[in-house]
Amino acid sequence: MNTEFESLCAPAYRLLTQSQIERLHTATLELLETVGIHFQHREARQILADAGCRLGEGDQVFLPAGLVEDAIRSAPSRVTLYNRTGDAAMRLTGRRIHFGMGTDLANTWDLETGRLRQSFLKDVKTAVTIADALPEIDFIASYAIPNDSPSNLMYLDAFKAQLEGSGKPIFFTAAGFEDITLIREMAAAVAGGNDELREKPNLIHYAEPLSPRIHTRGAIDKLLFCADHHIPVTYAPGMMAGATAPVTLAGALTMGNAEALSGLTLHQLRSKGAPIISGIGMATMDMARATCIYGCPEYRLALSACADLYHHYRIPMWGTAGVTDANCLDQQAGMEWGVSLTINAMAGANLIHDIGYMGQGLIGNPAALVMCDEIISYVKRFMRGFEIDDFHIDMEEIRRVGAGGNFLASKHTARMFKKEHWYPKDMNRDTVAAWVEAGGRKWGDKAVERAREILKTHRPVPLEESVRLRLNEIRERALKELKDVQFTT
Repeated sequence: MNTEFESLCAPAYRLLTQSQIERLHTATLELLETVGIHFQHREARQILADAGCRLGEGDQVFLPAGLVEDAIRSAPSRVTLYNRTGDAAMRLTGRRIHFGMGTDLANTWDLETGRLRQSFLKDVKTAVTIADALPEIDFIASYAIPNDSPSNLMYLDAFKAQLEGSGKPIFFTAAGFEDITLIREMAAAVAGGNDELREKPNLIHYAEPLSPRIHTRGAIDKLLFCADHHIPVTYAPGMMAGATAPVTLAGALTMGNAEALSGLTLHQLRSKGAPIISGIGMATMDMARATCIYGCPEYRLALSACADLYHHYRIPMWGTAGVTDANCLDQQAGMEWGVSLTINAMAGANLIHDIGYMGQGLIGNPAALVMCDEIISYVKRFMRGFEIDDFHIDMEEIRRVGAGGNFLASKHTARMFKKEHWYPKDMNRDTVAAWVEAGGRKWGDKAVERAREILKTHRPVPLEESVRLRLNEIRERALKELKDVQFTT
């Protein structure tokens, strides 16, 4: 009997019953077999046809249930990501949770001026430096989109900045086949070669189908490239219930799961066992404002259901949390960040990204990363739970202190308080008098100050000079090779 395991009391939750999981799965297979999915890619359609799929009019493909279920079984149940030094940094499997940034925010709150403006490459570098210093951020991403880079080099420049600014695993986007090949070349230069990168990947590509029910040529090009080179890929739809997906959560989940699993099927047919992280991103449309809502409870419900589905499939699952529809550091932002991070952690989502997102996925703020790091620390302590056993109950200590005594001077208190009790860095625990005397600063103000301090004092471990020069060479070549490229969608 494993008494240590039985003594642990830790939170987790499951939204769907087994029969509900089976109902959604059956509906997904029915949709794929009878309604079909559109693949705007001739080679992909041929791969699927050779595997037994029926081709319809135009680019429509009907996938048999058995083929989809074979792909689910062939997808790996664990995807491991490594840091720059080759150490395992994240194991995406089971209910393990990892937190990190998102990509491509068009606008940024400037740390120095306090003004909202367009995002630039310097904002990518700022976010990466801050995230490198924050202990609870497990993986990095561009956060901002570098609008000052040449349009065909935006994603390449962002990726280069991430490689240079942090040793943590990188979650990245690319415009198309042309720049993802150069991004892989950069990653291989840091890893020590293509074989080393394949053996110990330090990057995850993010691509998605186009809802409703279309896999575009550009998305498939990147999906197949990742399969060929065993680059871990997150391939999950980004839908809006009531706009690009059914308004009901059950309908949106069914369609989104069909999009995700049809992409996964193609991916596994191309390279059985290649690493993939799947799932369903389902925001809602606010019908009164025509905005895409990230902080709504429906998104939390959908991701919880998605976690249950993909735990059932034993496929690593992607989620999004630490997101808010607030446009600045206010009470709404804190509430939506905290709720979304806690629910995703309890649901057991493996790759939780987009922390610090604001304004319906359009705004970033370096201080938001600092605040979310604090919330994640809180959530991780909550998820750790506590032990119920003789040592932790400590009946003898209770008896020794006696009625009316105190445990402040107890050896057990001195030994255990740091492990049992969570302590914040920036959130307030001062008395009212002490808080007023210290200036009455709000949490957001302190987060801005700490973000500024990190930028002044934190120095990420630099790349070797030969590697840095190699990245510069690739970038200069890309400037010529991609100058006239028209990326496919």
